[in-house]
Amino acid sequence: MECILLGTGGMMPMPDRLLASLAVRMNGTLYLFDAGEGTQLGWKRARLGYRSLKVIAVTHLHADHCLGIPGLMMLRAQMEDPPPLTLIGPPGIEDFVRMNQKILEFYINYPVRFIQWTEDAPEIAYEDENVRILWHPLKHTRFCLGYRMEEWDRPGKFNARRAEALGIPQGPLWGKLQKGESVRTEEGQTVTPEQVLGPARPGRRLAYVVDTLPTKGIYRLCQDADIAFMEGMFLPEDALHAEAKGHMTVTDAARIASRAGVRRTVLTHISPRYRDEDLPRLEAAARERFAEVTVGRDQEVYSVPLPP
Repeated sequence: MECILLGTGGMMPMPDRLLASLAVRMNGTLYLFDAGEGTQLGWKRARLGYRSLKVIAVTHLHADHCLGIPGLMMLRAQMEDPPPLTLIGPPGIEDFVRMNQKILEFYINYPVRFIQWTEDAPEIAYEDENVRILWHPLKHTRFCLGYRMEEWDRPGKFNARRAEALGIPQGPLWGKLQKGESVRTEEGQTVTPEQVLGPARPGRRLAYVVDTLPTKGIYRLCQDADIAFMEGMFLPEDALHAEAKGHMTVTDAARIASRAGVRRTVLTHISPRYRDEDLPRLEAAARERFAEVTVGRDQEVYSVPLPP
């Protein structure tokens, strides 16, 4: 799992800080969380391919989180026979995209699937062969979603000696057992994966939480995450501004990450009131509550290793 911060700013793009956007690469597939204005620039700088983009998950319909979607979709249509694209988001995300397409008259040559939040929506918004994506409402000035990405658990460690003792020689049958399939020995005995595999090994967990006041839902999204990208929009001394605008301070985010058991936290969605020389102050304030926290910068890449 590789996480690429395309933009770390909030409200307005800055010369060296684009708006909120996080790309996650898994087994050659790209998943994008938010696409603020100018996301195409971050995408180009990171040299990411449009054919690999499979899912865009949008937190809410504020301009600094969704205005980059039409441009990404238009550029993707420049390819020959691009694969389908799925957009996940709040109520209105389909209207936003369809109306932009209608008014701007831009060309789309691939299927687009929309998954919109509803009151009776299941906890799992999306799943494929790599991951599943969960969502949960947050607490902002308008309806906003947080996301959790979970890689599927991996099979347990294969016990070769046990397989041979059960009459399964090395070869294709070992591969089937490792994939979770039962096999038969030459004598006709059935051997199940549980007989030769250890306990399942957990996959990686990622949380993406921006534009929210502290709320219980954040803990569910961040619980025991390997990495969490959380908004750190304000310093603690600007807490009144944060509360009035529906945002967290860096200490709010650090406190929640620590209590939720997050292994590493990256703060993003930084207010434009802070210049680059102010970022060490935000980081220092957050680390008073949680040591494993850093302030993200545009184009930084975070590799998330498999847990032991």
